[in-house]
Amino acid sequence: MQSYSTGFVLTRQSRDYQGQTEVILWVKTEQGPVRLVVAGDKPVCFVPEEQQQQAEQLLAQAQISATWRQVGLKTYQHKPVVACYNQTVRDAHQVSQVLATNGVTCFESDIRLADRFLMERFIRGGIVFTGDSIQKQGYVEYRNVKAKAAEFQPQLSMVSLDIECSEKGILYSVGLHSDADSRVIMVGDPTSVKEAEQQTWIQWVSDEKSLLLALEAWFQRYDPDIIIGWSVIDFDFRLLLKRAEWHKLPFRIGRGNQTPHWRQSNKNSHQGFITIPGRVVLDGIDTLKTATYNFRSWSLESVSQELLGEGKAIHNVHDRMAEINHMFRHDKLSLAHYNLQDCKLVTRIFEHTHLLDFVIERSRLTGVELDRVGGSVAAFTNLYLPQLHRAGYVAPNLDSDNWIASPGGYVMDSKPGLYESVLVLDFKSLYPSIIRSFRIDPMGLVEGLLLEEGKADNQAIAGFRGGRFHREKHFLPKMIEELWQARDQAKRDGEKAFSQAIKIIMNSFYGVLGSSGCRFFDHRLASSITMRGHEIMKMTRELIESQGYEVIYGDTDSTFVSLKQAHTAEDADEVGQQLVEYINGWWQKHLDDEYGLVSALEIEYETHYHKFLMPTIRGQETGSKKRYAGLIDRNGQQQIVFKGLETVRTDWTPLAQEFQQTLYHKVFHNEDVEDYIRDYVERAQQGEFDDKLVYRKRLRRKLVEYQKNVPPHVRAARLADEINAQLGRPLQYQHGGWIEYLITLNGPEPAESRKSTIDYQHYIDKQIKPVAEGILPFIGKDFEELIAPQMGLF
Repeated sequence: MQSYSTGFVLTRQSRDYQGQTEVILWVKTEQGPVRLVVAGDKPVCFVPEEQQQQAEQLLAQAQISATWRQVGLKTYQHKPVVACYNQTVRDAHQVSQVLATNGVTCFESDIRLADRFLMERFIRGGIVFTGDSIQKQGYVEYRNVKAKAAEFQPQLSMVSLDIECSEKGILYSVGLHSDADSRVIMVGDPTSVKEAEQQTWIQWVSDEKSLLLALEAWFQRYDPDIIIGWSVIDFDFRLLLKRAEWHKLPFRIGRGNQTPHWRQSNKNSHQGFITIPGRVVLDGIDTLKTATYNFRSWSLESVSQELLGEGKAIHNVHDRMAEINHMFRHDKLSLAHYNLQDCKLVTRIFEHTHLLDFVIERSRLTGVELDRVGGSVAAFTNLYLPQLHRAGYVAPNLDSDNWIASPGGYVMDSKPGLYESVLVLDFKSLYPSIIRSFRIDPMGLVEGLLLEEGKADNQAIAGFRGGRFHREKHFLPKMIEELWQARDQAKRDGEKAFSQAIKIIMNSFYGVLGSSGCRFFDHRLASSITMRGHEIMKMTRELIESQGYEVIYGDTDSTFVSLKQAHTAEDADEVGQQLVEYINGWWQKHLDDEYGLVSALEIEYETHYHKFLMPTIRGQETGSKKRYAGLIDRNGQQQIVFKGLETVRTDWTPLAQEFQQTLYHKVFHNEDVEDYIRDYVERAQQGEFDDKLVYRKRLRRKLVEYQKNVPPHVRAARLADEINAQLGRPLQYQHGGWIEYLITLNGPEPAESRKSTIDYQHYIDKQIKPVAEGILPFIGKDFEELIAPQMGLF
């Protein structure tokens, strides 16, 4: 009797081997790493039954063998399909090319073999398996594998990796930081370093080739599951593989002494992807973005300062490169400290944000790979496709040619003003709750449209733009209900990473259904979600105003309610709870009476702003959207929340941001602002704030591509690279990047090499004045009048 083992899928690949396929899964178990080899799983695609004969003739002419089978599936157009099986992945690729070229429709030919093997068994990370085991060096291999889904929470080992190199890409050192071992592998002679014998964490090697071999040996010895770093794929591993290739080294850092596989995203993209058998590479930047983090700058220094309150002292790329070169030649011990510090910062960022927990939970929920960046379409496909097959359908193909845009989220015209006591009421996960309440679902749309008009009234729910959804035949509402319940439980248990993963997945479903990059896209699906959202928001406004309050703004799922006079925190909370109870009760009754449905709509009382500013669009009297500021109580203290204003925008200077924060504080606390504004303008003109005048903007294109319209930051970048060329330094901005610059009397100049006098009037007119004019009219004051006497002094 075979025994069963349980583990977690780390990596998945498929290949052709000796005339058949192999799906190879590296799995982490409590006993260690395991390699599962599933042989002979056949790639499959589906062809309309009416085109089978033509397809068989085309494949015979191309001398491609295939096996055909009736599988009882049909298309969304209710036409039966047959399955076309192939012996190898190579044959399957040729089949889809031959058939597509000759006008034969081929469904699901793009589903990768390893993905299909896992998703059809509902394996999402956790896996239970059995088979014939073979003990190998460092792992166990299983053949004749049988596998199914299991619940398993893995304990994964992690190493943070960072390299230091010359400007020409010659390796100096590699830093490695993990619980098992922390070290720097450094090219150099230890006898030249004082007290070298005490630095046991530095491993000295004679040259670059020896460094690569030492790194290879480190991976074989310490055997980590996860490799993390900062731009670790597109910089560190890209260079490591390039240098290994130059030295003609196989660079066997994968499990089973296997080599990494590198592929480029496309010819026009710098982004690459790396596969290391048995190990997962997580880039800190990409993983934070997938977890919906956002930062003013994505440099390791900036992110670590913002999250951890520490970073590195070197910011300028030229100073950094010069200092690294100097340390390598004259102070290798300092370079080793610097190298390892980078590794430790990345590890601390992952720990602080629970990023590893997040990617594990995302994989457990959806089945996507741990290192999948973004991946909402893949997640939806993994969850939905197996259920669709069991309901008798094949998935549709991408149909981007027929893409029709759906309306976005509801944004109400705002009523500008400075208000006392404003409440914010938020619908909890509005789009997922609409999907649940109104049974919105890809297959439900197909089945709903299939109903005859007479029966549709009882068995279908009307959507928008001709959409109609079956009351019983659907999957997505139940999927969301289960995720919703899991998130509520995760919140109760304090599992922040799990809760965040669920929230992102739930909220991504609308985006997926509205994306032409998803095979399940249909504009009737997305429109039935967003347009229902518009309807709900408008009706909610009417309900609130019927209670005697004023709705001053609404945005997607949030409604801003003026209580028309100042309220204490206790009174405001009581009003908020009364409104929540009234609105939720009304929607429950309305959906039951009108549609015979149970409402999943749930509005919550979110915030009470003691003071609230809804500004106008700059230079107009019309109220702005997605821009406001308000004074709230948080953790026993009052603080101002800024949304969309200069303080939270990366394209405004620290001067404007500091000025705004202080000015708003004074206005919200009924303090005099006249002396503050005059004094701030005067001190700015006298040069006291020169360190706050730096603009920081991103070059989103190559420098040469800016022709007709040349904005200030582009002019500054061109000037910076002219100076770089004169000094014999590498050009820094030709292919994009971030530039820091100031406005001078001679125009924009790079901050690192400014020569001209600062244009202080520019900063008063373009930075201080717009901020002041955003709030002063609401307290009856005018910026120009306030500073007029001061201007006469200069």
